[in-house]
Amino acid sequence: MNKEIIIEEPRLSKFLFSQSTSAWLWLPIRVYIGWQWLSAGWHKVFAASWTGSDAGASLAGFIQGALAKTGGAHPDVHGWYAWFLEHAVLPHANAWSHAVAYGEVAVGVALILGIFTGIAAFFGLFMNLNFLFAGAVSTNPLLLIVSIGVMLAWKVAGYIGLDRWLLPRVGVPWRSGGVITQISI
Repeated sequence: MNKEIIIEEPRLSKFLFSQSTSAWLWLPIRVYIGWQWLSAGWHKVFAASWTGSDAGASLAGFIQGALAKTGGAHPDVHGWYAWFLEHAVLPHANAWSHAVAYGEVAVGVALILGIFTGIAAFFGLFMNLNFLFAGAVSTNPLLLIVSIGVMLAWKVAGYIGLDRWLLPRVGVPWRSGGVITQISI
């Protein structure tokens, strides 16, 4: 017979990722990350070279800089990612620049307000990874690491925010809420 074995979670882990009292710890971290994304995206949304009449110009310049980092003994940008940038992003720089600008704003707003916090942190992390793969360091490593924490703490990181009311109504994968009654896969 198979007997279920329960492995006890450490107190620190339980506190950080499951207890609503840790929401006060996650609040400034979540708002900081959100502010970084919102301010970065806000400038892009109102820049002609990102979403205006010359949309895609800034992103194309960024990609050209990344492609220049593919050579040498220790390239900053790996060949597979350079191929992706050159063949999938650069030809559609206009569309991608809109996606980046509005995506940054959306992630920032969601994190600041605590709306679908774990999902927002995931998409922020995904953008950080892409910037790192393109050879841009800046604050990306810090934001990536902190985003991992917010993703792990998704149940409580948005508790002081709209997730406190939103998640019980919408539901989570293992329990449906009032709005979504059943998800079929």
